Amino acid sequence: MCKLDISGNSPHGDDSALAMPGVPEQFEHASDRAEFKRVSHHAGLELYRAHIVAHAFEPHTHEAFGLGAIASGVERFRYAGSDHLAPQDSIVMMNPDELHTGRAETDRGWRYRMIYIDPVVVEEVTGERGWWFKEAVAQDVDTARRLSVQLEQLWQATDRLAFDSLLFDILTAFKRHASTTQTTPTVARQRFDLVIDYMRANLAERISLEQLAQLAGLSPFHFLRSFKAQYHATPQQMLMALRLFDAKCLLARGLPPAQVAAASGLTDQSHLNKAFVRRYGVTPARYQQQMRA
Repeated sequence: MCKLDISGNSPHGDDSALAMPGVPEQFEHASDRAEFKRVSHHAGLELYRAHIVAHAFEPHTHEAFGLGAIASGVERFRYAGSDHLAPQDSIVMMNPDELHTGRAETDRGWRYRMIYIDPVVVEEVTGERGWWFKEAVAQDVDTARRLSVQLEQLWQATDRLAFDSLLFDILTAFKRHASTTQTTPTVARQRFDLVIDYMRANLAERISLEQLAQLAGLSPFHFLRSFKAQYHATPQQMLMALRLFDAKCLLARGLPPAQVAAASGLTDQSHLNKAFVRRYGVTPARYQQQMRA
């Protein structure tokens, strides 16, 4: 997860989020809204809450654990090669670096709260290394309802002690669903790690299938098939997800959107706006405002 510059803390010592009056013009439905919030004393942590009816999120990544609870409705999302349904009073657990989508399965959409948290912060809070979730969704009514309340309380916490105490309780609730078994990466995964690293280092460049295949030591379409089998996404989908995540990090640091678009390998600011909304549900400008609040 990108590390935010936290030097510009609020003069009031809190993390109050930017109000979102009216309907976000980027959404198709009047009820669709999404909101991020930065946490000044934890650089590897973002809060998120949303009510989505018509918007469909394209494949994207947060490069952090995505942990949350469904307050109402049902979400359908593609994750790790499978479709998942997350109904009301279920909890959602996504591992870092996993591309995923998201859309409503019910006419009235779904309302949910999430926390995106870097593995380093999880280890710091829990004292455990190597968390990993085998299941993306768990039907756990009591825990989901309690987590919905606690995740909302994080937004309202006015001091660090209250926030950190809630954070500890939330991660404790997820702990029983997490495995701490360390696994050795397969040879294929190690080979593709070189490809992902190359993508990250060359986001602003035009990258060909042949270049990536050569890094992996495979013929172009053998590489494409193998990459899709490993990540459940094409190299182009992965590259776009990495570009938009990089753009998200640069926006959080306060860079102008036009500069962010160029640095992240997007055509122009208009391309950034459209691609960012499709993956994160807010415009770059609105996200940047929320990070400054």
